[in-house]
Amino acid sequence: MLAEISLFGALAPSLLIYFVVALGLSIALGLLAGRLGFDRLAWHPLLARFGLFLCLFSTLALFC
Repeated sequence: MLAEISLFGALAPSLLIYFVVALGLSIALGLLAGRLGFDRLAWHPLLARFGLFLCLFSTLALFC
């Protein structure tokens, strides 16, 4: 169930927290994929990174 989380006295929706976590994870995994050369395998690297973000965000939102 989605709930609000208190951050420094202000209520924030839990989806905001999931968004920030997914954004951090996708940036870290995107940089790792770039260093390992997986970006060269994608037709459009930015589209692949956006898809990675969407997968991470939807997984967090559904299972947390």
